[in-house]
Amino acid sequence: MKQIRVRFAPSPTGYLHIGGLRTALYDYLFARKNNGKCILRIEDTDQSREVKGAADMLISTLHKLGIDFDESPVEGGEFAPYTQSERLDLYRKHAQELIHKGHAYHCFCSTETLQQMREEQQTRGDFVKYDRRCLSLSKDEVHKRLQAGEPHVIRLKMPDDRKFNFNDMIRGHVEMDSFQSDDQVLIKSDGFPTYHLAATVDDHYMQISHVIRGEEWLSSTPKHIWLYECFGWEPPIWVHLPLILNTDRSKLSKRMNDVSAESYLQKGYLKEALINFVALLGWHSADDRELYSLDELCNSFSLERVNKAGAIFDLTKLEWMNGQYLRSLPLDTIANRAQPWFTQEQISHKNQYIQIIAAARERSVLLPDLAEYAQMFYAPPPLSGENSVFIQTEESQKVLEWYYENLSQTSDLASETIVALTQNGINELGIKGKKYYMPLRLALVGHAHGPDMPSIISILGKNEALLRLKNHLL
Repeated sequence: MKQIRVRFAPSPTGYLHIGGLRTALYDYLFARKNNGKCILRIEDTDQSREVKGAADMLISTLHKLGIDFDESPVEGGEFAPYTQSERLDLYRKHAQELIHKGHAYHCFCSTETLQQMREEQQTRGDFVKYDRRCLSLSKDEVHKRLQAGEPHVIRLKMPDDRKFNFNDMIRGHVEMDSFQSDDQVLIKSDGFPTYHLAATVDDHYMQISHVIRGEEWLSSTPKHIWLYECFGWEPPIWVHLPLILNTDRSKLSKRMNDVSAESYLQKGYLKEALINFVALLGWHSADDRELYSLDELCNSFSLERVNKAGAIFDLTKLEWMNGQYLRSLPLDTIANRAQPWFTQEQISHKNQYIQIIAAARERSVLLPDLAEYAQMFYAPPPLSGENSVFIQTEESQKVLEWYYENLSQTSDLASETIVALTQNGINELGIKGKKYYMPLRLALVGHAHGPDMPSIISILGKNEALLRLKNHLL
């Protein structure tokens, strides 16, 4: 069996879409599971839509998420270059080969002519496709117009009345009629190839064994199969991934969700959670687990367990998953990841910072939530409304006064000591539950709910805790 070789081939037209991330991830997992190679190829042949710096951003985002490639524009490789704009001569050579074999032809139709043709077909209720009016041009006429420098494209001549049959690893047997396929443009008027020619040529020369791509490319597969036949090449194995859908089952779009993978990292989602979540957008394991490390995904993944049906992008589930990782990853890891959301001035020393992260992550979903939660230790909010009234009641003042006096006499701030101290106050005062803990938390951190007393006292330190208690004594 020949080596597994898969490619992720994004166009540098903007950010890495969640759908693109899933394709890259499935490529990566499939290659790692099968001891294969995962290749990154930049398909920058649509010069009008290219965004400067987008390719570097795509590579950077994937690297942050732990997806690196065996061959790429950065790593190089046996089949370099891996950027299509550096391979133009190869595509033009193969387009000329198709013309020579009678499988492609020059088309000189203007944009206006094509638009008028489409409108007439729509009016008649015909299937909208190029009507091949330039196919009948004589060789002399074509030569004359080329010599005159007339703008033109090169089109693929699709076969008439041909049924294309192929197997897809996810969809099984697929049959499509050639009548539904247009005579696709292969070389545009600017001399650059379209995706259809460039991807086919590159997949062949880069020895790609499996083409893993989105369902939207399914309808183009007959054109690609035909190109393989015209060149006399063996086609790859086709794998078309299901659509990613909004919760209302519409196609995932900017209107309803943020679809940029990078923006989720910027918002404070953990890379482990994002990778885990995206892996489950269409795939499920045999044991139906939900939490996987990247290494575990590499060991468990198989294309046979990818569903045909669309996958729902459920932000609530991503948030749940992120919370799970926030609490389960090593504490130092979370502390380091959270650092950008904390200013250096706020962190008095590392031990205090680590303690704050330990307390905050139990009640947080995203990394910035940790910094927001931490504000109660650095600068508690002033009390107002019901809280202000509550802390001034006679019962609340008894609690604060008892705790202040007894904490003043305590030199040991170990957790078990503070637990015992707190329990003694409940026993001596006969006040318990909300009426006991709420005035203490309001005085110490400005919130009715928060960490346990040992954590609060340990983080604040004895002097700061006493100062805050004293400030609320009448």
